[in-house]
Amino acid sequence: MQETYDLIIIGAGPAGLAASIYASRYKLNHLLLGATIGGQINEIRQLENWPGDKSVSGLDLLSRFVEHTKNLGITPQNESVVSVKKNEENVFEVETGKNAHKARAVIMAMGTEYRKMNIPGEKELTGKGVSYCATCDAMFFREKVICVVGGGNAAVTSALGLTDFASKVYLVYRGDRLPAEPVWLDKIAANPKIEVIKNTNIIEIKGEQKVEKIILDNTYNDKTYLEVDGVFVEIGSDPGVELAQRLGVETDEQGFIRVNADMSTNVLGVFAAGDITTGSNKFRQILTACSEGAVAANGAYKMLKLK
Repeated sequence: MQETYDLIIIGAGPAGLAASIYASRYKLNHLLLGATIGGQINEIRQLENWPGDKSVSGLDLLSRFVEHTKNLGITPQNESVVSVKKNEENVFEVETGKNAHKARAVIMAMGTEYRKMNIPGEKELTGKGVSYCATCDAMFFREKVICVVGGGNAAVTSALGLTDFASKVYLVYRGDRLPAEPVWLDKIAANPKIEVIKNTNIIEIKGEQKVEKIILDNTYNDKTYLEVDGVFVEIGSDPGVELAQRLGVETDEQGFIRVNADMSTNVLGVFAAGDITTGSNKFRQILTACSEGAVAANGAYKMLKLK
């Protein structure tokens, strides 16, 4: 007979890992499933806002998270969840590409998906100079000229990190003011390798076997194009909530899962945590994701054990 877990956590990024740590402390029999262990933390070059560490790489922090879950008896399973259903007995049936599992409650912590520009050449040249992960691909652009698209913290920190490898980095933003935090803007201004281009969009990426140039909707230095070797897209992300929506979980107008104070949703037994929720004033940080994961595990524990 198939085992029914107390809880299944879907998503093994910071929110899911924190939820697992707390679920273990509450002695909830649970599984932690994730298509990518660590989620987007894998792509963070350096954190300077994690309490207790003046500076720590994303991979180092992730290794600590995973080690902590393992010490508590849970090893994150690298499984991509493809379906979640609630049966007549109010038990959740969770299917992956490898296995089928059952649980009395679920925490959805699937994170977000990279937003695309959806312009000619982007899809065709992805992996051939177009990238959504500066940490993953920076080393392929040693002494190259590259472009980062976006103006928020992710774009600015990616541009700074890429200067460790590239000879020049263009930072292209559609508005007239970069919305990144002042500390990062100061570092951008002080870096001679970075050139900021404002009030400009990229409308096409050109190249045969690899990226060769980008076409602009504005004139810059008397040209409507820039010759570059790579394009790093950092324009935000969208919540991966398809699984939740199939269950009837409510989302807001932007597609983020509506949660209560205990991270519960409108569907009994379904909790959510991290970047996909309306929680934490939508302040999408590793710190808030971990906090929401802990609260979600507490909410699940109270529902399962204290009712």
